[in-house]
Amino acid sequence: MTKRIISHKDPLWRRLSGWMCERFPPVNALLFFILYLACALVARHGTENPGIQWLDIPACLVTWWLFLLIRIFDEHKDYAIDGINHPQRILQRGLITLFHLKVLGAVAIVVQLVWSWLMAGETGLLAWGLLFAWLCLMGVEFFCGPWLEKQLLLYALSHMAIMPLAVYWLAVLANPEVRCTPVLQAMMSLAFISGFCAEITRKTRGPEEEREGVDSYTRILGVKGAITLVLVLVSAMVVNQVVLLWLADIDGLAVYCLMAAVVWAVAVVPLLRFANAPSLAGRETNEKVVAVTLLLGYLLVIIGLLRGGAL
Repeated sequence: MTKRIISHKDPLWRRLSGWMCERFPPVNALLFFILYLACALVARHGTENPGIQWLDIPACLVTWWLFLLIRIFDEHKDYAIDGINHPQRILQRGLITLFHLKVLGAVAIVVQLVWSWLMAGETGLLAWGLLFAWLCLMGVEFFCGPWLEKQLLLYALSHMAIMPLAVYWLAVLANPEVRCTPVLQAMMSLAFISGFCAEITRKTRGPEEEREGVDSYTRILGVKGAITLVLVLVSAMVVNQVVLLWLADIDGLAVYCLMAAVVWAVAVVPLLRFANAPSLAGRETNEKVVAVTLLLGYLLVIIGLLRGGAL
């Protein structure tokens, strides 16, 4: 089936939908929902009501709005350079404008503020405020954009630092009385490592994808160096998952370790294959397996906390 081409003649909702499919695919919602559920269960671990609740359904949708807001900030920040490198995109073609995204971003902010107040009052607003403040700093690239953009690893680290703040905010929404326990700290660490791993993988490219003026980790580290970094991060991600469950005092931890090892092995094989024969298809496969590894890792955390590890 031929993919329908969106034009200026289409209604605004269709053009916005096209932009979302292009830059914020609906399938990503699954990861955001699972991230929230993992944070909620960590936040409620050891309380009288440790499970999933009905209010977690709208909270999952609020989490989606958070990551949409992050994408909108990125679209503003990268608008000029994307116009050069990706002129075919819907935003760069003028089918939608930055003003449209500003309105969508304003809706996202209102949704998050209202839900933060309803779920956790001043505590929720404070947690969201810390998150939003860091997002604003990311939006202006910490006032040192030209320099920071040349430090690709530092750039990724500074932007992934938003993930622990997001985890804390989501945990507060799920349990306003949450404390920064070792289990919650492990969840923050897991989100940071997972996000960093996904970002590095996304910018680890095959030779045919490399373009002048567009940085990648394969360009600055070499193919083997970039893949080694991804392998280290994938391994750290899996270890972090196991440590989190250990800190939560889960029974049957050995079974979870075995499952985590299987997930790790599934990710490692295509990464090693890419190191020996880098290609566009290989990079796309790497993105998928790392995303699946990340997703399954969060699911292991969710299952472990729900069942108490009784397998």
